[in-house]
Amino acid sequence: MKTYKIMEKKRIWFGVSLAIITLGLVFMLMSGFNWGIDFTGGNMLHFDIHQTYELQNVREIIEKLDIKEFETKKAGDSRQQLIIRTVELSKEMQTKILDTLKQEWPETELIRAEAIDAVIGKELQKQAIIALIIANIGMLAYITIRFEFKSAIAAVLSLIHDVLIVLSFYAIFSIPIDSSFIAVILTVVGYSINDTIVIFDRIRENLKSMRKRPFEDVINFSISQTLSRSFKTSVTTLITITALFILGGETIKDFTLALIIGVSAGTYSSIFIASSLWSIFRSKLKTAKA
Repeated sequence: MKTYKIMEKKRIWFGVSLAIITLGLVFMLMSGFNWGIDFTGGNMLHFDIHQTYELQNVREIIEKLDIKEFETKKAGDSRQQLIIRTVELSKEMQTKILDTLKQEWPETELIRAEAIDAVIGKELQKQAIIALIIANIGMLAYITIRFEFKSAIAAVLSLIHDVLIVLSFYAIFSIPIDSSFIAVILTVVGYSINDTIVIFDRIRENLKSMRKRPFEDVINFSISQTLSRSFKTSVTTLITITALFILGGETIKDFTLALIIGVSAGTYSSIFIASSLWSIFRSKLKTAKA
């Protein structure tokens, strides 16, 4: 079996990640995030168009009314209903939206109009942060027990890497951050740690039979053994998510696109980042002891 020299190029792997994250941080500082209505508060308007329509036409109509921040999606079993989420609007503007839609689709009626409280968004942020902290503490404890503390730190740092890549993606392309963002982050973290554990487990097994070999050689050999598995798993997952992105409609487009980036980042970090960090931590410990 061919053994790939992964560890010898770890500076390249770190460099690629650092470049993407740095670019993302620049966008975060300059433009910030595009917070969705779930986090900023606003109005939710639910219409029944009573006929087929295109979301692009709806967006053009809303933009002509000089409403800058809004989200649109189809609803209902027949996909003839429309949900518009906007910043806070006056009753007069809500009526104006209805009248404008009626000009294009005369049978349009407003089913319901609701106010979205920004407090809910703050609560979601708080719960998401707590969930991530608990998850990372749990994984840190589990990996320390199963492997060693240095590998646990490496795995958690690779997860932070994945989260930063996804955040950079949202910041660079100004994708609205809504409640689905939390699902994206937790899904990516779960997927990434699973792949990392598989590689770490193979490294642990090979350490028993390759005790006299340098640790980096053990990592190269272990990654080479699991590379086919990691590649096939990731490609299969990405094919499924890409199909959802293409065929799933506008409602889940941002969600699936973020998942594609997150799964790709998770695969990358499991193969190139986590094991490299483990190797660095082990070598620094040996140097410190010496």
